[in-house]
Amino acid sequence: MIGIWVMALACSLATPATLAAQTTATGDAPVMTGGLPETIPIFPLPSATLFPNASHAFRIYEPRYRTMIVEAMKGNRLIGMTTLRPGFEADYEGRPPIEAIGCAGLITDFEALPNGEFNIVLGGLVKFRVLDEEDDSRIYRLARVEPMEEVLNDQDTAALGEVRQELESLLLAMTDRLGIVQPPAGVPDEQVVDELAQYLPIDPSIRQELLEERGALERGRALVDVLERLQRAR
Repeated sequence: MIGIWVMALACSLATPATLAAQTTATGDAPVMTGGLPETIPIFPLPSATLFPNASHAFRIYEPRYRTMIVEAMKGNRLIGMTTLRPGFEADYEGRPPIEAIGCAGLITDFEALPNGEFNIVLGGLVKFRVLDEEDDSRIYRLARVEPMEEVLNDQDTAALGEVRQELESLLLAMTDRLGIVQPPAGVPDEQVVDELAQYLPIDPSIRQELLEERGALERGRALVDVLERLQRAR
């Protein structure tokens, strides 16, 4: 649960819009609507591990992904997190299939270790969809993507506040079981939803479904259902 309710540092360092402006100004890869380059490095794992308004710490030890981090730190610091599809174990060292929808994050903290590995923190920025086959020009994986921004209107924002109250009531009833404390009042509703989606002890397939929800409101409602099922399963 490390990092839950800690405000994602990316929120203060970059947004998709500011990232677009920065990338264009420095002459890096072309930027699509939503602030992502057309091609980004991807880091696939067995479960969805990054959501747009949350942050996550990673230890990077595989040689190909160590190279990825070195090159990302020299550029825009963007990494795309994706989920490996079931059966990936047979070809993990290669390029096994991944889910089409992932989340891009900004490296907000970086530590180089004496053994050549890295500790990093990714701040979630925006969901994306993988468009077509990967670029094989690097030792690590690259994919062409399009951003999938999640925008709340005023009605959705009000409804999300109500959903947060439901989530907090369920968390309070399950604090001992889940080990998750109540979110402080100052944590935005979207962050509450996305950090719960990221850190709740649930099946990888459910976590991917949560990531693929249209936005924070739909994700929050789905989380209410998840928590209610967990509560009934006691």
